[in-house]
Amino acid sequence: MSARRGQRSSRPKVRDVIAEQPPWEQPRMLLDPIRAVSDDELEAIHQASLRVLAETGIDFLDDTACRQLADAGADVDGQRVRFDPDLVERLISTAPHQFTLHGRDPHRDLVFGGDHIIYTSVASPPFVTGLGRDRRDGNRDDYRNLIKMGQVLNAIHTVAGYPVEPMDLHPSIRHLEATHDMLTLSDKVPFVYSLSRPRNLDAIEMTRIARGVDEVTICDQPSIYSVINASTPLRYDTVMLHGIQEMSARNQLIIITPFTLAGAMAPVTVAGALVLQNAEALAGIAYTQVVRPGAPVCYGGFTSNVDMRSGSPAFGTPEYWKACLVSGQLARRYRLPFRSSNVNASNSVDAQSAYESVIAIWGAVMGGVNLLLHGAGWLEGGLLTSYEKMIIDADLLNGVTEMLKPLVVDDATLAVEAIAEVGPAGHFFGTAHTRERYTSEHFQPMVSSWTNFENWDDTGRLEAHQRAEKLAHQVLAAHEEPPMPEDRRQELDEFLARRVAEGGVETDY
Repeated sequence: MSARRGQRSSRPKVRDVIAEQPPWEQPRMLLDPIRAVSDDELEAIHQASLRVLAETGIDFLDDTACRQLADAGADVDGQRVRFDPDLVERLISTAPHQFTLHGRDPHRDLVFGGDHIIYTSVASPPFVTGLGRDRRDGNRDDYRNLIKMGQVLNAIHTVAGYPVEPMDLHPSIRHLEATHDMLTLSDKVPFVYSLSRPRNLDAIEMTRIARGVDEVTICDQPSIYSVINASTPLRYDTVMLHGIQEMSARNQLIIITPFTLAGAMAPVTVAGALVLQNAEALAGIAYTQVVRPGAPVCYGGFTSNVDMRSGSPAFGTPEYWKACLVSGQLARRYRLPFRSSNVNASNSVDAQSAYESVIAIWGAVMGGVNLLLHGAGWLEGGLLTSYEKMIIDADLLNGVTEMLKPLVVDDATLAVEAIAEVGPAGHFFGTAHTRERYTSEHFQPMVSSWTNFENWDDTGRLEAHQRAEKLAHQVLAAHEEPPMPEDRRQELDEFLARRVAEGGVETDY
């Protein structure tokens, strides 16, 4: 078996290169989420959303979707669909509260929903920066490198799309080559963009091959996911609806996410923007259940505000924070998993990118997030992927995971005997109590570094983004292609070659 097929190489193992990295684990939200509004206020947002869907309605730009919704009981006038409130409640009630998202191999399975949290890498920026090079167009080399980083970093549980758009691949075959890279360079749960029916179907089939299961099993076990964005305000376009039709019909996960920017495509008030977000989310979630009752679906919140001087999206703001918390309350009201994001508007790996990300992550986590999209690597309002930001974000997410672990309070941790042993004016560095617990319980960040100035070495003089760059090189060097059985790999390679030879999918450009 060649190294390409997963043979162990002589390169250093991950634990030797970044020894401080915590193990692969899925965190759980063991704290009570914050309630940003009262029950009455939450109900007012819910009722206002139902009123929007019943009176104004929402456009579904697909004849099949309109016909299915009419058959389900919606009022359809051309492409404008209006929902009776009872119909909305009945349809969304069939969506599952929790399910398993199956990895390429079972050790990468993820629990989706409940109190479980999933972190993803950044997705979809057209530009990339880092590794000592300036901002550049997205390309396949950087795409592959970022997939490798996502595979090595234990804080990243799944990709959530292309960590940078590989624009040097022709759009007709880009999804084929990119999905093949995603499935061979990583064994974490894959993603597909819903940009046409054939793209969805190709990615589902490639995932089935990589998992080594039959069509019945892939349709019984959610194994790939896609984000469906409403075209705010109040519209679902054709390709998004086709994505729901193909994915939900095959029991694959859909993340319904309106992109509501207060003051631009949504009312300028946070409450009004949330009403619009909620109406669009409920309509999309309801449609997944029309396609297949019980199909896995997630309530996505992506409401923020804009800089009214420029019209540019703003992220990591107090408004975004509030919207995260209320979106989580709404998702819990409907007993649906909740998606939020780690976002910022900074153009570089600087203090702004850090504090805005902390605000975004904390808003998401305290909102009860289940899927933290763009968890590591996002810059410039989603236009730019940064290798260094991916490292720093992974470090931050590791800290969040550690913080969420329950505090152990028992006779051993209360340490009364250790306190007696040291007594007044002593220290605990050398006690047995400390030595026994330091390596097993102490969380050590990868990026942060602190020593007295007098003891600074070359590493101590580096700023955080410089240390992150060194770590990014080490992470890439530590990547090993995860093993895949020879017959699966051969079938996957043959599928890719055949579909590329056929020309992939039709494009308009």
